[in-house]
Amino acid sequence: MKIAVLLSGGVDSSVALHLLSQEKTNDITAFYLKIWLEDELAFLGDCPWETDLKYAREVCESIGVPLEVLSFQSQYQNAIVNYTLSELKEGRTPSPDILCNQNIKFGEFYNEIDPSFEKIATGHYAQIEQVKEIYKLKRCPDPVKDQTYFLSSLNQGQLARALFPIGQMLKQEVRALAHELNLPNQNRKDSQGLCFLGKIKYDEFIKFHLGDETGDIVNIENSKKLGQHNGYWYYTIGQRQGLGLSGGPWYVVKKDIGNNIIYVSHLENYIDSARSEFEVHDVHWISGEPKDSDLKLKLRHGPEFIDCRIDRIGNNHLHVKMTKEDTGIASGQSAIFYENDCCLGRGLIE
Repeated sequence: MKIAVLLSGGVDSSVALHLLSQEKTNDITAFYLKIWLEDELAFLGDCPWETDLKYAREVCESIGVPLEVLSFQSQYQNAIVNYTLSELKEGRTPSPDILCNQNIKFGEFYNEIDPSFEKIATGHYAQIEQVKEIYKLKRCPDPVKDQTYFLSSLNQGQLARALFPIGQMLKQEVRALAHELNLPNQNRKDSQGLCFLGKIKYDEFIKFHLGDETGDIVNIENSKKLGQHNGYWYYTIGQRQGLGLSGGPWYVVKKDIGNNIIYVSHLENYIDSARSEFEVHDVHWISGEPKDSDLKLKLRHGPEFIDCRIDRIGNNHLHVKMTKEDTGIASGQSAIFYENDCCLGRGLIE
């Protein structure tokens, strides 16, 4: 089988590459995707992509697999970065990593490479199960590392050509195998943050593109001005850190984008902003609409699930009622639906 492996320079994708290389019937080429942002904003970090590429090359040399470097600068800018900036400007909370997997890694990349590649392999912690002609996206055994949240927008065609070689493993097993194989990056720390930022800090990325604009921070209970901020686009609903207010803890509960005002609530009153119901649009089901209305829900990446009930209220439009309240529900945020260990799909919160 001819396989294209997306290699980031990290441990997970490197172990995935090794596992596939052990199958003598596989014809493997590794690919490193270079993105535009890393060049344009290089002054904000220390060589944000060169270290990744160095490790990727060393891993490929140690395993004996060819490596190709592809530039996806314009694709990232058009499909991911512009979307993220537009959502932030509208006061919403985007999920660019979900879009990255859908449009780039299993979209533009597949269209770019030679059509003879049958599969695209990555270091994602997720599993694929084929039931007759249907492909299902299933969670990995590691509840903390499971990445089905970020893969929830993939369609049947994309899952059919995807491979997740470490999807059945725990993170500690992957790290142990990297040491056993003496991979060059065996001690490298896991990357954090968004897919297209590398070592660049999120706030620095926002400032470069949207700049600063002074606005007021206001107590939503009594309309008292508590301080100032540099732009509503730096904040999301439920945020606690970075407000610079005394007498806290304070939490962001509302944004007035027209007047550039951030409304906050003190912990004592914060729970009052919690809600258990919301609506989602742009609903995507990975392997067909579920028959059961009682599902599980993730509002953010992590091990926590919330029981919920969904009701259709229109085309690609759902009403979601959770069994418990949440204080961090934000417009533009993704809601990911599950049934047992199967990721069903997602919707965008209104």
